[in-house]
Amino acid sequence: MAFSAPLKATENLEETEIPTEYAKGKVIEIVEEEYGRDLGAGILIDYQKVKVQITSGQFKDRIVTIENYTSGNPAFDIWVKPGDKVLLLLEILAGDIFNNYIADFQRDNYIYLLTGFFVFLIIFIGRKQGFKTVITLGITLFLIGKLMLPLLFKGYSPVLLALFMGVLVTAVTLIIISGFTKKTLAAILGTAGGLLAAAVIAIGAGTMSHLSGLSEEEAQMLMFIPQEIQYNFQGLLFAGIIIGALGAVMDVCMSIASAMDEIQRVGSNMTFKSLFKSGMNVGKDIMGTMSNTLILAYTGTSLPLLLLFMAYQQPFIKIINLDFLATELVRALSGSIGLILSIPITALISALLMTKHNTNTGE
Repeated sequence: MAFSAPLKATENLEETEIPTEYAKGKVIEIVEEEYGRDLGAGILIDYQKVKVQITSGQFKDRIVTIENYTSGNPAFDIWVKPGDKVLLLLEILAGDIFNNYIADFQRDNYIYLLTGFFVFLIIFIGRKQGFKTVITLGITLFLIGKLMLPLLFKGYSPVLLALFMGVLVTAVTLIIISGFTKKTLAAILGTAGGLLAAAVIAIGAGTMSHLSGLSEEEAQMLMFIPQEIQYNFQGLLFAGIIIGALGAVMDVCMSIASAMDEIQRVGSNMTFKSLFKSGMNVGKDIMGTMSNTLILAYTGTSLPLLLLFMAYQQPFIKIINLDFLATELVRALSGSIGLILSIPITALISALLMTKHNTNTGE
């Protein structure tokens, strides 16, 4: 990890918590560099003394000198050069900078640019529908950030909250994009059914296989937050599975309902049986690619883990029983099962809603 010189505490400051704030900065000069500095006891580090211009906050435009060390861990080390934009951690004492550190590289500007390009493409290609899509994305982020997360933080049931949020996000998204129609209602109900199926499968498989929900470092850190909230970590795991599967399930359900709506418009006298069969045929074509989407998404996030298994050649019986691997498998398979079951659910509901019950139906 990159850090500056150790804090020179005095007797008056030893037990005083020094306020800190983050600020952006730009490296303007490398004053000194040394590779392999010997700290004794066989410890070698790389060292930099750099001048950084603060570019945000109350100390904007001030130039500070920072001593930057590396720990030998490339996952945390920050080695800078002139022109690099960095994030600074400033310790403030008596209204002035007492100490400063290079905390990380600046990444927010590039994230904003990428986000802007993403929004531009949606609107440019989608036109009116693209504009609606941007609105629904904003509403989704708002609901998750301002409703779901605060309620989770207060200790509400993660699974029930995830199911509620899944249905709410689906309803808002599809109604804005397609209006409140039969196909929209069918897609909403189908998505709800698929999410419920994923939740039941995840809870059943996770409980029987004794998944703790603590396989990830972030979950373990929640045990020690200052608010001392007692979280249901298994519930958080299952909630994550539900939210993770939501996008794919919603896509499948809307595709099936929309296709069945078009089929019914063309063949207005189709019977319930023939319309349901058509919906299932559409769903079968979608099923393979969307199931692959979920499996590949989870596999992509686990590539370093899979390479570790290859490197250390652990026996399969040990690997398959590891908590974190079982967690990922349950996550991927439960979401995929929910997606698959949403196909007949959506086809059935769509057929019920869209079949015209008259003397020509034969039903």
